Amino acid sequence: MADQAAANNRETLGFQTEVKQLLQLMIHSLYSNREIFLRELISNASDACDKLRFEALNNATLFEDDTELKIRISFDAEAKTLTIADNGIGMNREDAIQNLGTIAKSGTREFFSRLSGDQQQDANLIGQFGVGFYSSFIVADKVTVYSRRAGEKADQGVLWTCDMTDEASGQFTVEVVDKATRGTEITLHLRDDAAEGPDGLLSGYKLRSLIRKYSDHILQPIVMQKEVWDEEAKAQKPTDEDETVNQASALWARSKSAIEDGEYVEFYKHVSHDYSEPLTWSHARVEGRSEYTQLLYIPSHAPFDLFDRNSRHGVKLYVKRVFIMDDAEQLLPTYLRFVRGIVDSNDLPLNVSREILQESKDIEAIRSGSTKRILAMLEDLAENQPEKFTTFWREFGRVLKEGIGEDFANRERIAALLRFASTHNDTPEENVSLADYIKRMKEGQDKIYYVTADTFNAAKNSPHLEVFRKKGIEVLLLSERVDEWVVGNLPEFDGKQLVSVARGGLDLGALEDEEEKQAQEKEAGEFKDFTEKVARSLGERVKEVRITHRLTDSPACLVADAHDIGGNLARMLKAAGQQTPDTKPILELNPHHAVVQRLKNEEARFDDWASVLFDQALLAEGGQLDDPAGFVRRINQLMLEMRG
Repeated sequence: MADQAAANNRETLGFQTEVKQLLQLMIHSLYSNREIFLRELISNASDACDKLRFEALNNATLFEDDTELKIRISFDAEAKTLTIADNGIGMNREDAIQNLGTIAKSGTREFFSRLSGDQQQDANLIGQFGVGFYSSFIVADKVTVYSRRAGEKADQGVLWTCDMTDEASGQFTVEVVDKATRGTEITLHLRDDAAEGPDGLLSGYKLRSLIRKYSDHILQPIVMQKEVWDEEAKAQKPTDEDETVNQASALWARSKSAIEDGEYVEFYKHVSHDYSEPLTWSHARVEGRSEYTQLLYIPSHAPFDLFDRNSRHGVKLYVKRVFIMDDAEQLLPTYLRFVRGIVDSNDLPLNVSREILQESKDIEAIRSGSTKRILAMLEDLAENQPEKFTTFWREFGRVLKEGIGEDFANRERIAALLRFASTHNDTPEENVSLADYIKRMKEGQDKIYYVTADTFNAAKNSPHLEVFRKKGIEVLLLSERVDEWVVGNLPEFDGKQLVSVARGGLDLGALEDEEEKQAQEKEAGEFKDFTEKVARSLGERVKEVRITHRLTDSPACLVADAHDIGGNLARMLKAAGQQTPDTKPILELNPHHAVVQRLKNEEARFDDWASVLFDQALLAEGGQLDDPAGFVRRINQLMLEMRG
């Protein structure tokens, strides 16, 4: 009868499509790095213990008379099983289905689109996505999870099973069972190649070495049965006594001199779920009005959801070494969301909430201090380890640029870290700092010039650059969407004004001699009637038509008035569905260009020539025509007439 009741209670369910994909990756793609499974499962067990400790702050009964949190590793060589158990928060039936059968995360589609089949890269992505449980299937063909959520009755346990040797390997079973104690036991039924041989996992020595290698920093004790040497059997023999394998102390609370670099790296992998090593880190104890310890890391790779500003998985908050929350967004500004690590405060209350964090003076001090610490780390990379800084900029540069408009107090420091492409080398590589630009400025130059566009090639080939190239004046080539945000919030750097080459009148100041200025004034007068005629022809399409001296090869260009929104920004806002001010561009004509000379002497088709010049200028800066068919018709007609 009991077996019949259990059968009636057992339910078979199908994995979410994304989980099936992950399982295949784990089995086939990550085999060469299979040791990572133990680190991932121990890390999950540690998180479960942290969550219980946090929830028990407001409900001590969740401990159920067992306040000693720990993780237990055991194995059965005969059955070829390995078990990782914890007495943390545990799961009920609904939790098991949700957590083990589906991936309920934003960015899932983006995550799978980034998988490439490259083992190292895919392993890194899988870690960042936080699905370490599925790494069990690197070494096991069957996994059982036996769990009960803290605070629930003993008959509300759950048994979850997935057997990949079964024909229906895209399924799992789940049933409600009795479990006297809270927490989770994960039992791996190892494949032969993982259980046997010199690298087999069914050895106390092997498991202890992996724990010390990957999980020595885990805060909770990781215990195993103590083993002694049996001289008669010539093998290790388990005893009835437990021993703690790891140091079981908060790594960040130890003296820096007692921590090796390898330990820092493994702790980073634990808190970040990133399989790659970090670029750099900083470990410091801060004393003063607020006392706290910070251990902050700069990753070497961007996570798949870096540009999701609502994604929070950066810095963990502890209070007196008690885990409080996983994603304390108040600890760092949004533009530093790529940073990983922990902050441990001695001043905050243990029952701190997100609402309290928003109003806490201590949090303000931690946020300010941590921000300055990270900027100092980046400054050190830029000055002393340029190759690492280049890696950082490639992965996180666009996010750091957001800080120009978000962090006024540190704007100058952030600006000094920014890198751009420029006409100095005409490559899309962003390796020019504002300080580099200033060092190369021409004698008499007092401004930093830039041009913005949708793409690097559009910026590089902008007609607005022609006079600057002729005079050898460097111009920054800005083609990232965030660059409009940067220049809109950075009016100057080191006393030098940032000026768009496509806005306002062209004033090169001391870079032009008096003779050039007089010639320009003379030409403007000579062409006054002509520019007024073009303006009348174009009507509401332009704010003004004038003679330009910024062009050497092109016949015309569009310029925004000094206080108007630029064309590139206007197009970006429109594409994002935002309203833009109703402004009109200024059309500038090159008086020395043959097409302009032809237009000046044209009578019969003056309006068509004027429209073509305007449309060409709009296309050259990446704009879209209101009447593409009309443009083509005019071009065709003019070409036919020129042929005749």
